[in-house]
Amino acid sequence: MKKSLIAASIMASLALTSLTAQAETSYLWQDTLDQAKGQTVYFNAWGGADNINDYIQWAADRIKEEYDVTLKQVKLTDTSDAVNRVLAEKAAGKDSNGSIDLIWLNGENFRAMKDNNLLFGPFSQSLPNYVTYVDENSRQSLTQDFGTPVDGMESPWGMAQVIFMYDTATLSSPPKSMAELLNFAKAHPGRITYPEPPQFLGSTFLKQALYELTAYRQALSQPADSVNFDTVTAPLWAYLDKLHKVAWRDGQTFPSSAEEMMRLLDDQEIDVALSFDISAASVQIDQGNLPDTVRSYVFTNGTIGNTHFLAIPYNSSATAGAQVVANFLLSPEAQIKKQTPTIWGDLSVLSYAKLSPAEQAQFNAIPRGIATLSIEELGQTLPEPHSSWVGALETEWRKRYAQ
Repeated sequence: MKKSLIAASIMASLALTSLTAQAETSYLWQDTLDQAKGQTVYFNAWGGADNINDYIQWAADRIKEEYDVTLKQVKLTDTSDAVNRVLAEKAAGKDSNGSIDLIWLNGENFRAMKDNNLLFGPFSQSLPNYVTYVDENSRQSLTQDFGTPVDGMESPWGMAQVIFMYDTATLSSPPKSMAELLNFAKAHPGRITYPEPPQFLGSTFLKQALYELTAYRQALSQPADSVNFDTVTAPLWAYLDKLHKVAWRDGQTFPSSAEEMMRLLDDQEIDVALSFDISAASVQIDQGNLPDTVRSYVFTNGTIGNTHFLAIPYNSSATAGAQVVANFLLSPEAQIKKQTPTIWGDLSVLSYAKLSPAEQAQFNAIPRGIATLSIEELGQTLPEPHSSWVGALETEWRKRYAQ
């Protein structure tokens, strides 16, 4: 009987502690909401896709309506431009009232900001929607951004995975590995290409190829300067030397983006396009930019995938407003809309198991689009190498192939 009373007392104490913590979190978040009212958040985000820009504008309208926070998108062509601007402001001693309040980033850009103490936080694990809906144990990339610990310094926004596209009207069996891609290119000269690094999808193509070709996969999780770079990457350069000889425009010119690749696919100049957006083909078909015979697929042994995030610069003038924006973008409402293929199609970072039955039903009802792969069809997600590999691969690529 005494043991039962002790156990009950412990249970009651734990419950009280939990309720106290929830009350404190609620109080602190209300303080953040109060501070955020009337603030303007300058959101630096890649602006290269109209559907993504339209989604951000939708979010801006909802955030203004719900929280009286004004969200203004600053459209970037390269996220590193924003990182360099914050770095320049720090060098100039501008430690407050910075020009950027929120940045869409991941990988080497996050590592650069974290290493140079350019980030506000930790903040993400205090966001109510993060606490309610995100399961850090469900995916390593939620806590390890290209090998760099997140440590609450950025909030997850979406997940992406490399997919390939082809037109079933002209191609019945697409290549499903890097080896098959090279064989296809040899048999069909001028029909295969990839975006030019350092465009992020071009750099990802290099990582995908390296992952498949190298005998030293474990080295990719380590900093590039801590391993024998030449030995690890030798099969990649040998592969590209062969591919470029039979590539589109003889490997002398490369597409600038996934969007250009899809235009080339539509014009029947190439046979395979690629994207980091699993719904890209469905979106472009819906917009009339691709024929409805185009379909998506992944390589047999998996493709590179990652999580992308939102971070707040250390000198932001609207840290409360930026947190409100990040929290809204983690809401089921925002994540459901974003995962809708004809809107964006970006995979949600929310844990399905942590959603309410009504929210699960809303996710279940999302139309997939005729060219969008299901979670099961996406197959294995290959891990991103350590973020240092991006710069190392891009530098070597330009040394060898840049015109």
